[in-house]
Amino acid sequence: MNKVSIEIKWGVIFTLVTLLWMVFEKAMGWHDVLIAKHAIYTNFFGIIAVLIFILGLKDKKANFYNGNMTWRQGFVAGLIITIVITILSPLSQFISSTYITPDYFNNVIAYSVDSEVMTQEQAEAYFNLRSYIIQATFGALVMGVVTSAAVAWFLKTKEK
Repeated sequence: MNKVSIEIKWGVIFTLVTLLWMVFEKAMGWHDVLIAKHAIYTNFFGIIAVLIFILGLKDKKANFYNGNMTWRQGFVAGLIITIVITILSPLSQFISSTYITPDYFNNVIAYSVDSEVMTQEQAEAYFNLRSYIIQATFGALVMGVVTSAAVAWFLKTKEK
């Protein structure tokens, strides 16, 4: 357990920050009155996500590998963080959709239909808790692998 405690910590931090971001989005009106802007503004979370991976892998490098980490070690650490995030994604999505922004699905369905992006049936099939849990889980896995590889590359100890 001690071998992966840093990764577990950063996976949990990532999930908590994700929930705080949902509170922020809701407070900014991106889930209701400014829902037309949501698809654009929600992408800014990607910056925060990468920063959390950087901090997590820097923590691993400094406090487990004593400042000397290979790309492979960093990548594996990032994958473990990714696994933690992926496991917590369904719970995080449930909390977001049920408690933080319970009207989001109704609002985005109405917006999608009103703006003629989707039919009512298409919108209802796409914007629901089950669909979002699946999207969040697979998205966390794919983006985590890519982010882990990239961040590990930049944080690996440079050969002299």
